[in-house]
Amino acid sequence: MEARAGIVVEGGQRALNTAHGSVVDGGARKLLQPQPQPQPVKQSLNQQPHMGSVHFLAGGIAGAFSKTCTAPLARLTILFQVQGMHSNVATMSKPCIWHEASRIVKEEGYRALWKGNMVTIAHRLPYSSVNFYAYERYKNFLKSVIGENYKGNVNTEPLVHFVAGGMAGMTAASVTYPLDLVRTRLAAQRNVIYYKGMWHAFHTICRDEGFWGLYKGLGPTLLGVGPSLAISFSVYEALRKHWNSHRPNDSTAVVSLTCGGLSGIASSTATFPLDLVRRRMQLEGAGGRARVYNTALFGTFKHIFKNEGLRGLYRGILPEYYKVVPGVAIVFMTYETLQMCWSRIQTSY
Repeated sequence: MEARAGIVVEGGQRALNTAHGSVVDGGARKLLQPQPQPQPVKQSLNQQPHMGSVHFLAGGIAGAFSKTCTAPLARLTILFQVQGMHSNVATMSKPCIWHEASRIVKEEGYRALWKGNMVTIAHRLPYSSVNFYAYERYKNFLKSVIGENYKGNVNTEPLVHFVAGGMAGMTAASVTYPLDLVRTRLAAQRNVIYYKGMWHAFHTICRDEGFWGLYKGLGPTLLGVGPSLAISFSVYEALRKHWNSHRPNDSTAVVSLTCGGLSGIASSTATFPLDLVRRRMQLEGAGGRARVYNTALFGTFKHIFKNEGLRGLYRGILPEYYKVVPGVAIVFMTYETLQMCWSRIQTSY
């Protein structure tokens, strides 16, 4: 969920395109049907591990490349999200993307727009890989559980995509959460540098806050990333199916990019307040600062709403929107290119 980095989905755009990857797999299986019966069975059994590896690797590379390209917007989102945390809300200036980007370049240098990007890649590669891979596995498992009732059932299919997307998002977020927290703290640093790098941040957090300090904000993360990716997957599938039923001859790339962008915007809008709360909880006690929110998730929501209003819960949503479409486009093109390369390699043997 890029409401994860500031996280599309990361609302959930990185994961959206797995659905299109499943269409590719489905087409490959259909091509095998006219062949003699023993051969397709052997091929499908042998190809399952390979296809799982392709989803895992292609998803990770696509996610890492997309995050690198949109890193400046992701950092701006995080800085806006935490703006009211240690500042007097009444004296805060209206968030302006251009002014903030100019300030970063002037005070910290051009490279500071990509501050923490190496940690972002270290987080995004396993996160996207687990996300893509888990979605395929959960989806196939749910289909096998439902069995024959799945085929042709217009009510069951969206539910499968919704549940599989949510479970995949929560699985990926749980596995890679400490990296996400470290990335947030590095990206939120401005002039005062408390964490000098990824490993120094890990060591300092464990020393100052204990091991569980690496899991601050995990609750709202799971509450947010699950619904975010579930909305992304289900909206993507519904839009793509509707589009193809009315305009079946349109370019696959155009359909996927448009549906992916719209589903990413939908998921980001729905879950952005949870992501903002998560970011602020991740920064509680960072750099030796005093705690701001001494309550749990709902208490933090109430505190932000009382002091900053509804707009405070959507602080930083504009750069989040701006990176949805290019983020989805980069993920889709990279993922599809890697899939096509694999298919060519496979057919050459």
